[in-house]
Amino acid sequence: MALVLEEGCLHLKATAHLVLRTCAVCTPLTLPPLSPRSGGREVARLTALSRRHSAVGDLRSRWQGWESARSHTQKLNPFSAGFDARYSMSLRLQPGEEGYGRPKEGTKTAERAQRAERHIHGEIDDLCHVIRRMSREGDEADGRSCVTFGELFERYVRVSDKVVGILLRARKHGKVAFDGEMLWQGQDDAVVITLLV
Repeated sequence: MALVLEEGCLHLKATAHLVLRTCAVCTPLTLPPLSPRSGGREVARLTALSRRHSAVGDLRSRWQGWESARSHTQKLNPFSAGFDARYSMSLRLQPGEEGYGRPKEGTKTAERAQRAERHIHGEIDDLCHVIRRMSREGDEADGRSCVTFGELFERYVRVSDKVVGILLRARKHGKVAFDGEMLWQGQDDAVVITLLV
């Protein structure tokens, strides 16, 4: 009886020799028949070959990979019974290291962060467009569009209620400039906001 491995499936066939075929493209590998004297060595070799080339062996190795990845994540999960505080702290990023304060690449959290970043940049662009349209001929300093915070707040609050937050974010990205750390409605209505882009 010989063992034939074909495209990941395990078939037994009554022949005088052993044929191993890993896929339709590969050429068959013919091995001499088992001798009664070779005993356990041949059986162990054939078992290793069948595990390496069978669908069951592949499924088993994938399952073991999933299980080891799950046990690793459970060691890092503080809500799990398998949580290991020392192991978790040893892998934690420190301030200044690459990736600190950012979600892991390829996760849904990273995807949501990218989507939020695109949304905020869209709101910043909308704000810059409104400032450009509101600016009058005589208001421009050095050819740049300018508007007061009071005027901008009255006009833009109809578009978005996050005027101050968007202005702070736009200043962080170098698109607008204004004096002061924070803008307050009423008290800072005369502050001039200059469009830099």
